[in-house]
Amino acid sequence: MIRSAKYSIGQVVKHRVYPFRGVIFDVDPVFDNTDEWYEAIPEDIRPNKNQPFYHLFAENDETEYVAYVSEQNLLEDATGLPLRHPEIDEIFTIADDGSYRAREAYQH
Repeated sequence: MIRSAKYSIGQVVKHRVYPFRGVIFDVDPVFDNTDEWYEAIPEDIRPNKNQPFYHLFAENDETEYVAYVSEQNLLEDATGLPLRHPEIDEIFTIADDGSYRAREAYQH
C-alpha cells in the first residue's frame, strides 16, 4: 500500500533528529535510492522503505546540500526563516508571504 505524502513540494521542513532544514523539491512515494545508500544508515535508525521519501534543498549552520529523507524523520518547519540554498532559485519563486512556489517549468 502506498501512502499519500504528508508534505508537499515547496514546503519547508526540518529533520526530526539532525539539525538541518530545507525545502522539498521532489517526492518519491516509496524509497527510490541505492541499496548502498540505505545500508549506510545505522540499522537502529534505518527507516522503513515503504513510505514517502523527500528530496530537499537542505542546509545546516555550516553548509548547503541535497538531502533524501524519509517522511518519518521530517517535521514541519514553522520558523518562517528564509533558506539560503543556492539551487532554490532554479526551481522556486518566493511568494510575498515567504512560501516557495515551483516555477512553471517544474510543475507536474
